[in-house]
Amino acid sequence: MSLILGLESSCDETAAALVTSDRRVLAHRLLGQEAEHRPYGGVVPEIAARAHVEALIPLVEAALADAGVTLADVDAIAATAGPGLIGGVMVGLVTGKALAHSVGKPLIAVNHLEGHALSPRLSDPDLDFPYLLLLASGGHCQLLLVEGVASYRRLATTIDDAAGEAFDKTAKLLGLGFPGGPAVERAAEQGDPRAVPLPRPLKGSDEPHFSFAGLKSAVARARDAGTWSAEDIAASFQAAVVDCLIDRTARALARADGATALVVAGGVAANRSVRGALQALAEAHGLRFVAPPLWLCTDNAAMIGWAGAERFAAGLTDPLDVPARPRWPLDPDAEAVRGAGVKA
Repeated sequence: MSLILGLESSCDETAAALVTSDRRVLAHRLLGQEAEHRPYGGVVPEIAARAHVEALIPLVEAALADAGVTLADVDAIAATAGPGLIGGVMVGLVTGKALAHSVGKPLIAVNHLEGHALSPRLSDPDLDFPYLLLLASGGHCQLLLVEGVASYRRLATTIDDAAGEAFDKTAKLLGLGFPGGPAVERAAEQGDPRAVPLPRPLKGSDEPHFSFAGLKSAVARARDAGTWSAEDIAASFQAAVVDCLIDRTARALARADGATALVVAGGVAANRSVRGALQALAEAHGLRFVAPPLWLCTDNAAMIGWAGAERFAAGLTDPLDVPARPRWPLDPDAEAVRGAGVKA
């Protein structure tokens, strides 16, 4: 059994966790930055990076104390090395390098997206490769065939905005508060999902990808029209996102040869409407549906520790000069997609 210290700092959560290779989370400490960013309606990179600097080492010390271990007891240190806000990524990765060097332990540079992609295997020991993954977060919206550790085949991606980004922008447009995803979901519970005629970009298209920029613009026009309540717009927006996700995922299932399950991960996976619709889709195709517990969907260090444990078991470690990366695709060989640019 191996013990991994995981560090996460790619956006606006600072976190440290101790995770074992037999799927036990011995400790997890997380500090959010909602209060710091709320006045701006979104994450300010410079503020986020400074907050990570102040918080990370105290969180590491607290996590070690919670687990009743010392740094010398750890077998390897896993730190997010990208993608994300580069200032925050650098804080976590440099900290991981320093800790690894100080005790002579291996460093594992974890792709944040791989942390999300493998997180369902932390909570579900029966989840085997390959599985079809909908990875939906603030910065990414992709369908991936997860063939194994460090082995991913991208089937679809967003050509513009990610689903989580659309949730955040919709919350800001409607004045619902920050963070946007939970705010939109709360407002949607009080609204009519059929009230506002919003588009479903690319639904039914032969193109496999996602698009949410037009939906976001339609929300702005609906708000400016003054005809509907914020709750009705939120509910109609959420219903449109779910329709797009289900349509695109159903199309990908036809290409996911041998998939053992339909899996969802990332911050948007915490949305109950999204989870419910995906579960129904999986059942219709005779597949298991797997979603991590809600706390594992949003950014956290346990998933980074677990990805580190999976990579460590496969003999995948990194030198201390490994770079921080603002962009880091899981499938670097995937074909270029119109409009997607570095988000692909």
